[in-house]
Amino acid sequence: MDLTVVAYVIYLVVSIALTVWVARTLSHNGRIFLADVLHGNEKLAEAVNHLLVVGFYLVNLGFVALYLNQDDEIGTAREVFEALSTKLGVVLLVLGVMHLGNVYVLNKIRRRGVMEREQVPPVAPSGWVAPTAGA
Repeated sequence: MDLTVVAYVIYLVVSIALTVWVARTLSHNGRIFLADVLHGNEKLAEAVNHLLVVGFYLVNLGFVALYLNQDDEIGTAREVFEALSTKLGVVLLVLGVMHLGNVYVLNKIRRRGVMEREQVPPVAPSGWVAPTAGA
């Protein structure tokens, strides 16, 4: 078997495994965060979480597939490791950037929700008082 094909197989197996692991970790831990962002609406949090995971899979697996192509011929075990380290390193960076992007956007949404909650008085007004003439 050609070493280029071996490198492709290893790259795909490791990249897909990493993508699945990161997506599951984000989904599991992000559920609580989303519930807070969405004011405790568990059904909506679950739906948004699922949509984010699907988008995460589509973007990352699409990138993995596009980045599969190897221009140079791989002839030695050393070249297999060099090609894999480069490709997997880029995949890990893309996964990290995607994760940070998701956290950034969700944090912005959460902050906006917190600010909206702070603008609502904790107790509803019980009446109206007319201003005094001297004030």
